[in-house]
Amino acid sequence: MLPEEIKISEFDYELPDERIALYPVEPRDSSKLLRLQGNKIGHYHFNELPGLLPAESMLVFNQTKVIEARLKIQKESGAQIEIFLLEPTFPFSSVIRTMGVSGKVHWKCMVGNKKRWKSEDVIVFNNIRFSWIDRENDIICIEWPDSRLFAEILAEIGNMPIPPYIKRSATEKDREVYQTVYANEEGSVAAPTAGLHFTENVLNELEIKGFAKEFITLHVGAGTFKPVSADNALEHEMHAEKMFFSRQNIVHIMQHNGPLIPVGTTAMRSLESLYWFGVGLLQNRISDFKISQYFPYEHEADITKEASLAAVLEYMDSHQLENLEGSTAIYIVPGYRFRICKGIITNFHQPKSTLILLISALIGDKWKQVYKAAMENEYRFLSFGDSSLLLPL
Repeated sequence: MLPEEIKISEFDYELPDERIALYPVEPRDSSKLLRLQGNKIGHYHFNELPGLLPAESMLVFNQTKVIEARLKIQKESGAQIEIFLLEPTFPFSSVIRTMGVSGKVHWKCMVGNKKRWKSEDVIVFNNIRFSWIDRENDIICIEWPDSRLFAEILAEIGNMPIPPYIKRSATEKDREVYQTVYANEEGSVAAPTAGLHFTENVLNELEIKGFAKEFITLHVGAGTFKPVSADNALEHEMHAEKMFFSRQNIVHIMQHNGPLIPVGTTAMRSLESLYWFGVGLLQNRISDFKISQYFPYEHEADITKEASLAAVLEYMDSHQLENLEGSTAIYIVPGYRFRICKGIITNFHQPKSTLILLISALIGDKWKQVYKAAMENEYRFLSFGDSSLLLPL
């Protein structure tokens, strides 16, 4: 049930600059881990995770891979222009397919110092031409005169798009550390940071202990950093992000009887969106896999996970699909009732963010105790910070 108003001021907390992690710890799994189980808070290290999970848990990982989406180029006049690639528009809308293109691509971008780049200006940087296709809508053309793939162009001039609240320049090391060890599908402009703590050792230990694992994909967009500026959080407009499930993913998730625990908010949003796609199919309210911001609240239903996902599989059968592609703008706020997820592994998020609202939807006002305990025990916050395992029951 969606309340009439959610005051974003109630989801604020004091976050001193010195608590924002500028770099990750090494090794990754030596980061701190706070576990909330019911009402009890305990403090551990991430490499202890396999011994802290509920029996018969399934972990669901987002295997998206971050692209080197931040480009810094310079005009002949000396003016610095920063381009943040958001999504390709030509010749493909798929990031993976665009990475294999030679010669010319078009991208929708965010452009820093845009006022110094007039619509008729062509910038040549490192023998690569940058020009406007649609200045009003921030679509640019990138051209180069040889057979290199666009992936090679980014490797040459791109930088890892570390978050704007990390007040330092990207380094060569960020190409490694701002990427999960299981990243596989290129397409994100921000990392699914809950997964940054996992190492091969932790993944192997999970395997030894018999925990199930599934790898899905949601490509994280720059909108993940968009603050909630409205006093009433329900007036915030959520960004849509692309997600992908294989038939095998869906069958395994449908058949699993133990707790399903997503690794990060992106995996959580994907799983809950998958459920609502099935509900929409059963109610004849939806014809393709696009979940709008308030769809779950407008189509409340008592439909089991199994029934919903069976409807999704039937849809895939009728369309002869082995893989399911969709998009979601789902807005998980207090009042949301979780249908698939029974907990979450996640980092500590920005004050007054959509991610704090999601955490509150899962554990209620206990989020304040969790964040207070993390602050008092000198946890590191945000993308390169420490981790939590939140189990509401």
